[in-house]
Order: sequence, then structure tokens, then C-alpha cells
Amino acid sequence: MTTALPEWFYPGPSGGWTADMLDHLPPDTPKHVELIDGSLIFRPPQTGFHMLVISLLTDRALGISTPPDLMVAREMTVTLGMRQRPEPDILLVKRSALTTLAVTSFSPEDVHLVIEVVSDESRERDRTTKPLKYAAAGIRHFWRVEMEADGKPIVYTFELEPAVRTYVATGIHRGHLKADIGFAVTSTSI
Repeated sequence: MTTALPEWFYPGPSGGWTADMLDHLPPDTPKHVELIDGSLIFRPPQTGFHMLVISLLTDRALGISTPPDLMVAREMTVTLGMRQRPEPDILLVKRSALTTLAVTSFSPEDVHLVIEVVSDESRERDRTTKPLKYAAAGIRHFWRVEMEADGKPIVYTFELEPAVRTYVATGIHRGHLKADIGFAVTSTSI
């Protein structure tokens, strides 16, 4: 049995999708949609690993404790350009960027840290495509979380080298996370 795609889905607008179009998709659009290189990326349901890692890192008691001028955000996009609006799993953003409760996307200059939790379908984007785009946009810190063979998380941390706008590795973390991202992130259990 074949199910027809919604009319809005195919073939898409002439010239591809743009970042501002994401705010005007029909109500029957899947919940999490990213825009990468002018193409819509639909994210499948998340796994238990994905959900647990995100919950742990965003937990007020166990997760990342931010200074007063920053806040943790999830399920929000970052508008990197006209055809680039990815949705990282977790963001640390300036509190001042939440100008109204109707905000649907943040600007790269308001983003302090981007965290991607890798899944089978997002592996290529999370390892190569998105870090290149985040670095080019000037986002200072990037973390990638993956599941090791034993089912436990491993966190790769990176910082932007501004002269060449590329990320350099700052650590590989198992069991607990200790990093400096302009403030100390210490002993976050992972």
C-alpha cells in the first residue's frame, strides 16, 4: 500500500526551501524539520539513548549549569543562512536572545554551544556537515555525543579556531564530563 505525500511536500518550491519558510509549514508537517542546503530534513522518532542523553545534559541538577546570561534550549533551530536552519539537540544561548516567547530560531552570534546527539540516520550530518556549518557561522563550542559499542555515551568536545573558522578537538569524555567553555562544566555524569 502506497501513501501519497502531502501536496506541500512535493516537489517543493522553485529554488529550494529558505530558512524563513520553516515558520510557515502546514500544521501536518512532522514536528522536527531541519533545513540543510535548502533541503528539508525530517528527523525520525528519537531512540531511548538520544532521549536519555538529552535529558541528562539538560537536567537542572545533573546537567550543564550555566552562568546567568546563558540558558539551555532544546528543540530550537539556528538560522545560519538563507538555506541553513539546523535543529541541534541542545543549545546554550544568550538569555537576551529570547526576545519574545514566539522566537522559533536563534542567530549564530547568540549561540555559545551546540550539542548534537548522533543517531544512525544523522551520523554523517552530525560528524561532518553540521560542524562545518556551525564553525563557518562562528559558533564557538560544539559537542558531539555518540553511543559506544557498550551502549554508553562518549562526548567529543570542540572549540572554534577563529582564524580558520574550524573546530579543534578539546577532549574525549567517558563516564563524566569536565570541560571549559568560557565557564567550567564539571563532573556532569554521562
